[in-house]
Amino acid sequence: MRVAALVLGIIAGLWGMLVGFFGWGYIALTELDGAEQYFDQVANADVIKVAGLLAPILAIAGGAMALSKPRLAGIFLLFSAGGMFYAFGFHFWTMFAISMAAVAGLLALASGNEQG
Repeated sequence: MRVAALVLGIIAGLWGMLVGFFGWGYIALTELDGAEQYFDQVANADVIKVAGLLAPILAIAGGAMALSKPRLAGIFLLFSAGGMFYAFGFHFWTMFAISMAAVAGLLALASGNEQG
């Protein structure tokens, strides 16, 4: 279970990085002068930027810690899934990252005690 949490967490983090890159890039594009006539403005730009940076890092860190610190890894992975869901919503581009991070978090929490 810990190895599955490791793999799913790292994959979720990498996929989440792609979502975060595109989210941050779209926000940067909408902030250009004259862009408001071509692109819709984003209501929660700062939330998307912070979540686009922190959620993938939490997923990768949680996946990396899944073997040695499964409880902390599970918490990181569940916060990552929640952050991505809150900032980006659940749709075609985020469903894999959110689902993998959530499943990895549950697997890490269910895997038992810390290794001594």
